[in-house]
Amino acid sequence: MDTRVAAYALVLEGDKILLPHWSGDAGSGWTMPGGGIDPGEHPEDAAVRELREETGYHVELDGLLGVDSIVIPPEGRGVVDGTDHAVALHGIRILYRAHVVGGELTKEADGTTDDVAWHRLSDVDALDRVELVDVVRAWAGLLG
Repeated sequence: MDTRVAAYALVLEGDKILLPHWSGDAGSGWTMPGGGIDPGEHPEDAAVRELREETGYHVELDGLLGVDSIVIPPEGRGVVDGTDHAVALHGIRILYRAHVVGGELTKEADGTTDDVAWHRLSDVDALDRVELVDVVRAWAGLLG
């Protein structure tokens, strides 16, 4: 089994949530801003770095929201970086709250996301999204 540890952040502005659009060989959908932690990198630093890369915004973290664990079977992984994975993936996802302190909304260049946008919380249920969005919304009391 492969393991991937990643850091993400919930960024709200009024009644809107910041979501990048993930696009990969295994699928696509709106997701939480964030991504993999580099070797030796602190999860907080990874969350801030990934948000800047995927959204163009500079953020400050407001605290830990939670830690999630998911196991993706081999058939759910698809082809990643030209490799057809034959093993499951254990994803450990560290989630923070954050707020924007600078920068401007910008699509990521040459990354795993192809768009980024603010979405009204009331419109999120209608979006094609990854399950992590709903995990975070539930933890933050934003479902309903």
